[in-house]
Amino acid sequence: MYLTKKALFDHLEKEVYCRLGASPVHGVGVFAFRAIPSGINPFKSWLDIDEIKFSREELKVLPPNSRDLLDTFCYHNEDTVCVPVVGLNVVNISIYINHSKKPNLIMNKDGSFTTMRKITTGEELLMDYDISFEEEHSF
Repeated sequence: MYLTKKALFDHLEKEVYCRLGASPVHGVGVFAFRAIPSGINPFKSWLDIDEIKFSREELKVLPPNSRDLLDTFCYHNEDTVCVPVVGLNVVNISIYINHSKKPNLIMNKDGSFTTMRKITTGEELLMDYDISFEEEHSF
């Protein structure tokens, strides 16, 4: 999509809310650098965030370190791995959302996110993996 200077400025002014930071929950997390309203997608982007599904069998030929990277940064289950169409040399900060049983964010069926309440400046964005991925997680 072609982006004009004004459209990019408006996006930066009105739709960018988050940054990465050191998380007390787990390693790296996503934090609000300004208040985020309830009921919005705080990760609205001009970048295509579609994914392509690969079977584990297809990925067997990749080097072990590449497969480890996919398991760390891509949504996956026992049989498939969803890899962003932009590859792994571009970062979608939503992959750093940590798990909490007291989430302030939900992941929708289409993979987008919605804030469940107003999120304050400096607060970490968290989702319940058990609800979002419909399977129990233990850490």
